[in-house]
Amino acid sequence: MAAAAAAAAVGEPQPPQPELPAPGMSLDKAATAAHLKAALSRPDNRAGAEELQALLERVLSAERPLAAAAGGEEAAAGGGGGTPGAAEEEALEWCKCLLAGGGGYDEFCAAVRAYDPAALCGLVWTANFVAYRCRTCGISPCMSLCAECFHQGDHTGHDFNMFRSQAGGACDCGDSNVMRESGFCKRHQIKSSSNIPCVPKDLLMMSEFVLPRFIFCLIQYLREGYNEPADVPSEKDLNKVLQLLEPQISFLEDLTKMGGAMRSVLTQVLTNQQNYKDLTSGLGENAWAKKSHEKYLIALKSSGLTYPEDKLVYGMQEPSAGTSTLAVQGFAGATGTLGQVDSSDEEDQDGSQGLGKRKRVKLSSGTKDQSIMDVLKHKSFLEELLFWTIKYEFPQKMVTFLLNMLPDQEYKVAFTKTFVQHYAFIMKTLKKSHESDTMSNRIVHISVQLFSNEELARQVTEECQLLDIMVTVLLYMMESCLIKSELQDEENSLHVVVNCGEALLKNNTYWPLVSDFINILSHQSVAKRFLEDHGLLVTWMNFVSFFQGMNLNKRELNEHVEFESQTYYAAFAAELEACAQPMWGLLSHCKVRETQDYTRNVVRYCLEALQDWFDAINFVDEPAPNQVTFHLPLHRYYAMFLSKAVKCQELDLDSVLPDQEMLMKLMIHPLQIQASLAEIHSNMWVRNGLQIKGQAMTYVQSHFCNSMIDPDIYLLQVCASRLDPDYFISSVFERFKVVDLLTMASQHQNTVLDAEHERSMLEGALTFLVILLSLRLHLGMSDDEILRAEMVAQLCMNDRTHSSLLDLIPENPNPKSGIVPGSYSFESVLSAVADFKAPVFEPGGSMQQGMYTPKAEVWDQEFDPVMVILRTVYRRDVQSAMDRYTAFLKQSGKFPGNPWPPYKKRTSLHPSYKGLMRLLHCKTLHIVLFTLLYKILMDHQNLSEHVLCMVLYLIELGLENSAEEESDEEASVSGPEHCHDSWFPGSNLVSNMRHFINYVRVRVPETAPEVKRDSPASTSSDSLGSLQSSRRPKVLQRENYRTAQIFSLVAERRKKFQEIINRSSSEANQVVRPKTSNKWSAPGSAPQLTTAILEIKESILSLLIKLHHKLSGKQNSYYPPWLDDIEILIQPEIPKYSHGDGIMAVERILLKAASQSRMNKRIIEEICRKVTPPVPPKKITAAEKKTLDKEERRQKARERQQKLLAEFASRQKSFMETAMDVDSPENDIPMEITTAEPQVSEAIYDCVICGQSGPSSEDRPTGLVVLLQASSVLGQCRDSVEPKKLPITEEEQIYPWDTCAAVHDVRLSLLQRYFKDSSCLLAVSIGWEGGVYVQTCGHTLHIDCHKSYMESLRNDQVLQGFSVDKGEFTCPLCRQFANSVLPCYPGSNVENNLWQRPSNKSIQDLVKEVEELQGRPGAFPVSISSETNLSKEMESVMKDIKNTTQKKYRDYSKTPGSPDNDFLFMYSVARTNLELELIHRGGNLCSGGASAAGKRSCLNQLFHVLALHMRLYSIDSEYNPWRKLTQLEEVNLQLGNEEQQPEVPILYHDVTSLLLIQILMMPQPLRKDHFTCIVKVLFTLLYTQALVALSVKCSEEDRSAWKHVGALKKNACDAEKSYEVLLSFVISELSKGKLYHEEGTQECAMVSPIAWSPESMEKCLQDFCLPFLRITSLLQHHLFGEDLPSCQEEEEFSVLASCLGLLPAFYQTEHPFISASCLDWPVPAFDIITQWCFEIKSFTERHAEQGKALLIQESRWKLPHLLQLPENYNTIFQYYHRKTCSVCTKVPKDPAVCLVCGTFVCLKGLCCKQQSYCECVLHSQNCGAGTGIFLLINASVIIIIRGHRFCLWGSVYLDAHGEEDRDLRRGKPLYICKERYKVLEQQWISHTFDHINKRWGPHYNGL
Repeated sequence: MAAAAAAAAVGEPQPPQPELPAPGMSLDKAATAAHLKAALSRPDNRAGAEELQALLERVLSAERPLAAAAGGEEAAAGGGGGTPGAAEEEALEWCKCLLAGGGGYDEFCAAVRAYDPAALCGLVWTANFVAYRCRTCGISPCMSLCAECFHQGDHTGHDFNMFRSQAGGACDCGDSNVMRESGFCKRHQIKSSSNIPCVPKDLLMMSEFVLPRFIFCLIQYLREGYNEPADVPSEKDLNKVLQLLEPQISFLEDLTKMGGAMRSVLTQVLTNQQNYKDLTSGLGENAWAKKSHEKYLIALKSSGLTYPEDKLVYGMQEPSAGTSTLAVQGFAGATGTLGQVDSSDEEDQDGSQGLGKRKRVKLSSGTKDQSIMDVLKHKSFLEELLFWTIKYEFPQKMVTFLLNMLPDQEYKVAFTKTFVQHYAFIMKTLKKSHESDTMSNRIVHISVQLFSNEELARQVTEECQLLDIMVTVLLYMMESCLIKSELQDEENSLHVVVNCGEALLKNNTYWPLVSDFINILSHQSVAKRFLEDHGLLVTWMNFVSFFQGMNLNKRELNEHVEFESQTYYAAFAAELEACAQPMWGLLSHCKVRETQDYTRNVVRYCLEALQDWFDAINFVDEPAPNQVTFHLPLHRYYAMFLSKAVKCQELDLDSVLPDQEMLMKLMIHPLQIQASLAEIHSNMWVRNGLQIKGQAMTYVQSHFCNSMIDPDIYLLQVCASRLDPDYFISSVFERFKVVDLLTMASQHQNTVLDAEHERSMLEGALTFLVILLSLRLHLGMSDDEILRAEMVAQLCMNDRTHSSLLDLIPENPNPKSGIVPGSYSFESVLSAVADFKAPVFEPGGSMQQGMYTPKAEVWDQEFDPVMVILRTVYRRDVQSAMDRYTAFLKQSGKFPGNPWPPYKKRTSLHPSYKGLMRLLHCKTLHIVLFTLLYKILMDHQNLSEHVLCMVLYLIELGLENSAEEESDEEASVSGPEHCHDSWFPGSNLVSNMRHFINYVRVRVPETAPEVKRDSPASTSSDSLGSLQSSRRPKVLQRENYRTAQIFSLVAERRKKFQEIINRSSSEANQVVRPKTSNKWSAPGSAPQLTTAILEIKESILSLLIKLHHKLSGKQNSYYPPWLDDIEILIQPEIPKYSHGDGIMAVERILLKAASQSRMNKRIIEEICRKVTPPVPPKKITAAEKKTLDKEERRQKARERQQKLLAEFASRQKSFMETAMDVDSPENDIPMEITTAEPQVSEAIYDCVICGQSGPSSEDRPTGLVVLLQASSVLGQCRDSVEPKKLPITEEEQIYPWDTCAAVHDVRLSLLQRYFKDSSCLLAVSIGWEGGVYVQTCGHTLHIDCHKSYMESLRNDQVLQGFSVDKGEFTCPLCRQFANSVLPCYPGSNVENNLWQRPSNKSIQDLVKEVEELQGRPGAFPVSISSETNLSKEMESVMKDIKNTTQKKYRDYSKTPGSPDNDFLFMYSVARTNLELELIHRGGNLCSGGASAAGKRSCLNQLFHVLALHMRLYSIDSEYNPWRKLTQLEEVNLQLGNEEQQPEVPILYHDVTSLLLIQILMMPQPLRKDHFTCIVKVLFTLLYTQALVALSVKCSEEDRSAWKHVGALKKNACDAEKSYEVLLSFVISELSKGKLYHEEGTQECAMVSPIAWSPESMEKCLQDFCLPFLRITSLLQHHLFGEDLPSCQEEEEFSVLASCLGLLPAFYQTEHPFISASCLDWPVPAFDIITQWCFEIKSFTERHAEQGKALLIQESRWKLPHLLQLPENYNTIFQYYHRKTCSVCTKVPKDPAVCLVCGTFVCLKGLCCKQQSYCECVLHSQNCGAGTGIFLLINASVIIIIRGHRFCLWGSVYLDAHGEEDRDLRRGKPLYICKERYKVLEQQWISHTFDHINKRWGPHYNGL
């Protein structure tokens, strides 16, 4: 490794010593090392030291290599020095030898390790490492543990999670600064250092001499490798140098791992200043050293840093440690005034190109403290190493080395100081870096280890001015991207803001800095220093003001903006991270009374900054129209510190509030944001694109709301409580642009709003007032109440999972605030307000998570619509909450109709904010409420139910919060007469409610109906929009009544503002201000306005009562309840009134009004006594009538449509129940296919495409929609009931040799070894693996209709997840997935009934008939020769069936392509389908009936197709198994043909296969008596096989005993039906051969431990025969439509036997049932048995072992299961996520494990790809014939592969709250959900993945 060594500088230049070992000797490193060690151990060791120096100089000399490695040719020309790299390795070898002092290096390492007092773990990891965090044990929130320490410690019941490290980290185990000692693991539970022996001096002596040189050599390499070019050094060059240095750095890293003793030596070396000075000063003769030092200086200079020697240039002294380094006044001045605008910014290469017209602004920061940014002086190796680490952009290896050293306390302090010293340089480098992401992560990786420790942070803050440095660096960073603010006064604005489009903000490059800053502010001692330091606070506020008003939005009025900028993400992130989080950090230390001063400081500088801001943007009192910024961090700082001051520090609010004028200014911008929100939701900003909606949403979104909207609303509440209420209310309506709407007149014109926006803006204004007056978040609620209110609001919108609740509830954004998510209070509040709904699994396949839903009493008492409105990001959530509330009221019977949002009582106000309630008792608001009530009653347009709702809500709020004594009807004596005094006498709502207003003077357009021409036009304008009104109030000329004057909100507000300003205008400077700014008054294009007088004669009370009549639609509907029950006035809180609609709300309000004042009560009674005249009906004009008719017609059409839809839905529903019902056997609707009424002669099918019904015919066949899929489920059966466990240790492995598939495979290959191939292929079934399963949804269609359907699908481009080219489609009716059509065989169903009549023929006759029928070729009603459509279709479906599975699962013959293959394959398809149906029925037929599986089965049709094709292959009549079963043959023929392989002996045949062959060879349809005959004959063979197997299993003694017993009974009359006789005969026959001989060793294995009793033998025989009986019964059920009887398990055999006709009808069931009684021998039993046994004898002569093995067939397979998974997911994860793959021996990036067989595979891994198939896909083909079920280890989810598609199935592991954790993002402990796993297994066994899971996609073999 030629790691380019730069020159080894000489310590003291001197001629080489004569003792230098001769070159020859130098090879023997160990001896030299030992010699030197001895020399150095002497008391006088100068000679030794010099000798060592010289040696090191030679060994570590760096003069050759670097050139050789990096410089290429010229190095070679100069004669580089051997191979590059050899020298380096040599140098490393020398170092190792010298360190070990002559001994072995490994032993040396071990020796050093023995002295390790490892109290700290300190393991360093890099990104993607899996670590743990325990919040219960952590003191710092950044605490993390490696997996080993975590599992060794005890964290049961703690709040911990596992996480994948983003940036890297280090294990904190053993560090009591960061975590509690209770959480330490066993290894690191504090060892006292006393029991660690002292390190012997000579052990590390050599290290102390060698290491300084080694590290210096490394530094020289780094200097040499860094060429400071003109442009930034390319990544490549730096990486090259780093690669070469790899071994050196690794060597250092290994040293750090030797433990404490070695670390302390390294610390000494790295921090020793003398060593550094001696070696690196670059003085002396050595040219190399000089050059190296020069390079170092150049590097410093080019980084914009100076070496302190050049200080004179700057004329600056190094600041002394104590003083704060910021020149405060100068600095503030610098930021306030702008420097020159400079676009050629040398800092940043990109200049100002990306910024369009906006130029960057540079501050003239001449006064900035240069020493922080620009001066660096290195005094030790550590400092220079860090410098180069930064220069090389934090190479991972270096970072790891520096961090590995941290357990050494002394080093930790030195390193932290060094890091702080380089802090500014780090950030400069980061800003320029191309790889800023990687670099950020590495920086934080280091800084989080240093700054999380409070003690350390405090020390550096005091000694190194850490805070000054950070704030200065932050300012420096942001200054590079400032632009001029366009807010308010664009031309003259002096304010600058950050430009959110800059890379710095867009890419979040400032993140590491801010993260460190937040980290250190979390320490109390550091935060206090910050809050006490006025200079720092000024600077900080300056910094915050850069964000004030950033990302300004201007409303587009003409055309849509062409480019939607997405900079708002950056803006919100910046405000949250750079402003809000530090603010929360500071606030967390202002919790007690003693901290009042801090708050005063912050508030003071905050107000100063705000005042500067208002001045800079030239703000007077009117905000510029059509622009809004969501970013007001200064306002929010101010608000949050105020809130904290009142809540926790008992400060008097007024002492920290500014004067009225400042309050007026403060409220403008937050109010502007609220109005803009309403505008955005009213679609007034629609031309600005979607991003403006995005901003409005982000502003209220859960992560931002408590740093954005909450402080804004709180600030407005504070202003409202201190300002004049009339002024405030009129400001609100003016900001929301609805002033003109608030007129009594029926018409008005609005100069600032379009008519279509008026209603929603009015709703917005009223809603805002309701929120402002009812929200108590900062006005007196405790933390727990807030949490509860937030939680209730979220739960009311929707049921929520635990994790989404945690996410949605606004946390205090600063992690150290102490409110930890999942903390005690969270859980206790949650259990108080919500019920847990366990995760259910719906049959449709959608998996539910565990959800929390509000308790009934929460809906009843705590549902708070105001909180919901405040917290909804999407407006639809408000509706959702109301819908749920309505549903609750209906369900609980509290209210049947459509309720209004309930009115909720509020928590009491904190005394400081009492003034807020004055808003409710001000005349302006009352006039607005009166006007709106009147307009609603008079049906003016633009008013919605929502408006009324809010109006009533405000009235009710006013009544709830009315002043105690109602008598203070003070007329406002002071001040000038306001025109609103002519409306109401006082300002108390309770008394104003009853005040009658007779006449009102209004301004209307001249065109309005109210106008009589003689009214003089007035000059003051109250512009009102022009809208028609249906009712025309009388205009009165008489003015003898007192008339309420025209009321202009704007004029009033201006007046108020003047008053307030005049009050404070005693100060001289006030004169300068213009009184108001009329810059933006609207152009007066409005028509002339005139004044009219309306007769009103109403009070608020009378309006309310009339409203009650109007809402209820009845005259005189209101009857005061207290007339019946006077009690009601005393306790007005009556539950009857708490839920209801508007009528109820009106009643509630009237009741409250009456109970608060006797006068009101009396007036209400009076109003009710006067019978109100009916409201005159409107005269309907013709035009209106037309629209009404239209409406009516529309309504009718709509109703019709609803009806149709409902009908359709119900039809679909009933259909879904019959067809889709996957697992419910209740709905046994027989399918039309299998059975029909006997009187119908032909089966009739409905085509679901063309809708016609008719029979299936030769030329137009009908087919069943089917899905063909290859399946290996059968092959997974094992003989044990317990499923295998998933391996979770190296010892546990799963071997597949005991699966059904493996056993059958072995049997077939054994037969093929010894017997004739063609006969082998008839003796067994295949299809255990890769068998084809056919299922249908039960719908039929014409095959030609299907073809055109497929054609249309092919042309349709929008396909979801299936491929038409492979023949896939979805059933046109039920949309079930399918891929073929199975033709229905034409013919009647009734034939079956004819054929089923029992005949009385003897079994011998039937046997003959069967044989004849089999011999007759093509005895089919359809002749194959004529190519009909039907036969074509049958062939094509057969092709489909073959292509469904892979070739290897079809070809078992030794001669490829032999017809025997097809023959075997075809009857095996039938076998597969029968066996699978049996499994779907639970493995037995006890339940009887047609099961759900039966509904999907199409065996009848399948049989026809298979039979048709089987008949094409005639079996060699010479060898038909039927003959062997039913005829005796001459024996002697067998012996002649030795040379060719024999046929398979009949006793080795699989009886079920024989049955299928026999039946498929018969002409269809089959007669019932023939079927029974075949079954009877085969049963005799089966029974014999059972006896043989039994005889082989038992011991010699048992055999002879049985032989004897049976022989005695042989001559009894029913000997052929007695198992004892038959068994003894079998034994005697077989013992003639060698079958029983070769026992000896094997015998013990075979012997069954139980003594054989007659019962156990009977059971054994029945068990052997049962599988055959089950399959046969199923077959009979499908072919002849006979029902399966249900029975108990113990009687299954006898019931099936009688069902199949094996039992004689007259059989008595009294005495115990004997299976042998079912035997019905077609030929004499003993003869045929002799014949069968003879075949076996002749085989076992030669192969006794194999012969015996073939006789013992395992027929008792248990149901297939997936692997059993462990309870806790962590056990799987820990074992598999680091496990290496057996194929490629790497640790896979995405490991997965097969849940069927436990194989470990690489998902998507290119390493294990074979011929373009990735490993999972390959495995799914080999293990499941195309179906794979994999658990993805890193994601905890299950993925299903089915053929060429895949889908994510979901997870079977859920956390304690019933939620999945996909990708393990939350890292909470997960536990198996047994129900889900059962469902997964059920879908696998029933092959319904395709139907149930909806989201499939193609995998292109890439999984």
